[in-house]
Amino acid sequence: MPTIAWIGLGHMGAPMTANLVAAGHTVRGYDINEAAAAAAAERGVVIVGSIAEALDGADACFTSLPMPQHVRAVYEGPDGVWAHAAPGTLLLDTSTVDIETSRWCHTESERRGFVFVDSPISGGTAGAEAHTLTFMLGGRDEDVERAKDLVGPMAGNVIACGGATAGIAAKLVNNMMLFIGVMATAEGSQLAEQLGLDQQVFWNVVNASSGGSWPQRVWWPVPDVVPSSAANKNFDATFSVDLARKDCSLAVQAGDATGVHLPAAQLALSQLVELAERGLGGKDCTLVTLLATPDGTLRGYDPSRDRIHATA
Repeated sequence: MPTIAWIGLGHMGAPMTANLVAAGHTVRGYDINEAAAAAAAERGVVIVGSIAEALDGADACFTSLPMPQHVRAVYEGPDGVWAHAAPGTLLLDTSTVDIETSRWCHTESERRGFVFVDSPISGGTAGAEAHTLTFMLGGRDEDVERAKDLVGPMAGNVIACGGATAGIAAKLVNNMMLFIGVMATAEGSQLAEQLGLDQQVFWNVVNASSGGSWPQRVWWPVPDVVPSSAANKNFDATFSVDLARKDCSLAVQAGDATGVHLPAAQLALSQLVELAERGLGGKDCTLVTLLATPDGTLRGYDPSRDRIHATA
């Protein structure tokens, strides 16, 4: 079994590495967040103190990081991936980044003698726990074939999207569509509420009808309708406003670069920005539902509980 280095053990990285461990892989993980590292250790990941230690003897290296600048910092520099990986090491980035950062990773990895596959994922923390994530792979055919074997224990679907940056391009467009869909569930759930419809009954109608969607099925923003909804847990994040804002802004940037008009995506982004400016960037992105309510209150969301957590 290959030895795998894993950089970034957050909400997605921890359950993903646990599935690799369960499949028999040795996973050496590194994260600057000690609590995240400790949680991954409980799942069987061997925690090390540096990127260099993680890469020592590793056959492949995954990165799972919040922002494009984190990916760039982890790859370059004297303490980075390129400085310590063995020649030919397969490098896979599951982070959601801009197209240019992904292209930079491909170009610089090849120049330095490494193999890079952009490997973004869809499915959220629930998919990470259940090893049902969708992996969108971009790179040379032979490199993508190598990557398929490694991501298999974490995946429900593995899709070869094309050449370099095709995976991240697919991810950005997919997530843009997700956030537009979240707006539809937000507005639909609240109009149904004000019209006196039973939320479970209305969800059943939508689920069997033309208004159905992934956020409707999995993230319905009203409590006690679907078990995976953040509304059941005071909108604590499964996919935070801050990360959603980042992903949506990258899609809008891609629209600007290509000349594609994205009014719905721009509206979705403006709502995520508004929540962040209210100090709600750490809450779940489905809290955009708050912006659809007549009086600014939302069933399932108690802001006083946030204050309690903040001062605990």
